[in-house]
Amino acid sequence: MKLSQNAVQLLEARYLYRNSDGQIVESPEQLFQRVASHIASVEEDQGKWSKVFYELLTRLHFLPNSPTLMNAGLPNGQLSACFVLPVEDSLDSIFSTLKNMALIHQSGGGTGYNFSKLRPQGDTVSSSGGISPGPLAFIKVYDAATEQVRQGGKRRGANMGILNVDHPDIEEFITAKTEGDELRNFNLSVGISDAFMEAVQDDGLWNLINPRTQKVMKSIKAQELWDLIVSRAWATGDPGLIFLDIINKHNPLLKKGPILSTNPCGEVPLFEYESCNLGSLNFSKMVKLENNKWRMDWDTLEHDCNLAVRFLDNVISANHYLLPQIETETKNNRKIGLGIMGWAELLILLDIPYASDEAVELAGRMMQFIQTKSYQASRTLALERGNFPNWKESSFYPDSPMRNATCNSIAPTGSISVIADTSYSIEPLYALAYRRVGILDDQTQMEVNPIFVMKMRQLGLWNEKLQTEVLTTGSIQHLDAIPKEMRKCFKTSLEIPWKYHLLHQQAFQKYTDNAVSKTINLPNDVDTLTISEIYRTAWEFGLKGITVYRDGSKTNQVLQACHLNKSANC
Repeated sequence: MKLSQNAVQLLEARYLYRNSDGQIVESPEQLFQRVASHIASVEEDQGKWSKVFYELLTRLHFLPNSPTLMNAGLPNGQLSACFVLPVEDSLDSIFSTLKNMALIHQSGGGTGYNFSKLRPQGDTVSSSGGISPGPLAFIKVYDAATEQVRQGGKRRGANMGILNVDHPDIEEFITAKTEGDELRNFNLSVGISDAFMEAVQDDGLWNLINPRTQKVMKSIKAQELWDLIVSRAWATGDPGLIFLDIINKHNPLLKKGPILSTNPCGEVPLFEYESCNLGSLNFSKMVKLENNKWRMDWDTLEHDCNLAVRFLDNVISANHYLLPQIETETKNNRKIGLGIMGWAELLILLDIPYASDEAVELAGRMMQFIQTKSYQASRTLALERGNFPNWKESSFYPDSPMRNATCNSIAPTGSISVIADTSYSIEPLYALAYRRVGILDDQTQMEVNPIFVMKMRQLGLWNEKLQTEVLTTGSIQHLDAIPKEMRKCFKTSLEIPWKYHLLHQQAFQKYTDNAVSKTINLPNDVDTLTISEIYRTAWEFGLKGITVYRDGSKTNQVLQACHLNKSANC
């Protein structure tokens, strides 16, 4: 196993086990052995599967979500990344959930909530004779609490806050992040219905309804509300959109009721008290060299896919659950989310530009392959271990045995991509060289893409002058000395038309039974009309959620393309 300097730095900061004196007492190899052994502990042949899982992890072909890497094999190790908790219209529910949120964050998990059941600001509270402060006031309470409880004691807590588009406080919610430092522990998304999108298209009125009384409190022009959403997304990156009708159209357990919320990054729609375990295949490893040309290694992809599904199903059984309700919901549905990382690097190895129809076609073909193999692996496990308990209430009943109600999610893979030394999720390269700030508190990591260096060396173009140019600009699009076709392959996130960002998300979503977390990165000079078109197209494409980010619209930006030696330029 060969780890990059950045990977070792991250593992030492967050993942490697420390004794009571705070000293690191395990190596990366020992960490992977600890994880593999614990996940194999639910198998009859523990020794065999421990070796199989250890090889899968140390080859960096697959990595599970961070809580599994951090906590597996430790006393009361909580292994799940994603949770959704209920927020009912009572102080008891609000603060019970707040306590549960703190426990989950302390264990390394992130939480999502839909606050739409809360009565609006100024509404009466009959039990006390007072008035309600409204959902946003309680979101701020949750945010303040999150600030004090780090995830697993090692990273900042993450939350998703959703308010439905027909809630009377929706305008206040949309503008909640106008001040840059507000709610920094929350991603905010508006819960969008098809009816609202149609009202926007028809330039119609839109009713805001009190959830307590179900009476219309206000009617506004749908287009004006849409314009407010778009203007704030342009200014701050929030709110994103969650398309609840589309989510529930594809909900395999709709008989149990509608899904109202997602995890913090939107890739896992979950019922209340449900959790999910994620893991990602490293696509940059799914290649083989034939006649000096890289080709897809479909056999390795199938092999690793089967092992990853088994691994993630084992996580559900080997997990320590913080609340009995979470254990019940999670084990009844046994949702897993197998996704990918290294997509951009795979395309570069195959000499396919991200902004091309060929890349979009391959995205659909590969995700269809992964979904098919994931379902086959889940069916095999069902025959071995039994269907998930709610199977008879699912869309799989009666024709298809399944161990897991869902199999696939496309997560952002922020930290595990660094460990695997590959590109994030299905995102294009952000830059060929950049600074990564904030991922390790005040520390900064430098990143120069290794596949770019390899390709330039193969062409005989890698020299000190090119290195300086890339470190200065993060791009090669202005360099005529590099062949045009090669420059196309190395177009970075802000150099790729937004339509191709969305086409990739659509291609992966078509064969992803949960959802796809993807950020449409945009240049600083993009206008609000473009944001509006992106959000509208996302709905037309049948996406389950959409997030945009205009470069420089947040003061603390995690990825910064700039001269690596002149921090003042960032």
